Amino acid sequence: MKRTLRSPLLAVAVSLGMLLYAPLATATLKPGDTAPDFTLQASLGGKTYTYSLAQALKQGPVVLYFYPAAFTKGCTIEAHQFADATDEYKKYGASVIGVSHDNIDTLTKFSVSECRSKFPVAADQDSKVIRAYDAALPMHASMANRVSYVIAPDGHVLYEYTSMSPEQHVANTLRAVQEWAAVHKRP
Repeated sequence: MKRTLRSPLLAVAVSLGMLLYAPLATATLKPGDTAPDFTLQASLGGKTYTYSLAQALKQGPVVLYFYPAAFTKGCTIEAHQFADATDEYKKYGASVIGVSHDNIDTLTKFSVSECRSKFPVAADQDSKVIRAYDAALPMHASMANRVSYVIAPDGHVLYEYTSMSPEQHVANTLRAVQEWAAVHKRP
């Protein structure tokens, strides 16, 4: 009797949990969606400037990646991987930008030490861009989840990948850029 009583309760609990988690799991922008335009204060190689997505897209696709916080273990690993792959992205006409809720002073240091002065990182202290891209960390809306997008020059999302593990973000976005380049006759 206990077994039959417990089983329906477990089923209800699992179903309720899935319903509550489902909006969080599917909240990111999807391929084909229009990428929200933004302008943020950014740093590249320790120098701050105003980064404009619209301007960057005039040069080619943009790999936009969100990360929770500079100088944390996973974010440092991810920054190193993007830095190592920056020249490969450039071969296909793409650029990289990282965005977090960190302040610009922190990101200026991060841009040199962890991004190795290879690509810019932008400060979204009020989390407006994080929210616009549905990239907020579940249960901590001011921080970014680990989400990577590839945005086509026409402003549409080509690819999206979400995983707290930093391991596949570069490989997956690079593959998406290569596929875009093949269709658009880039090297």
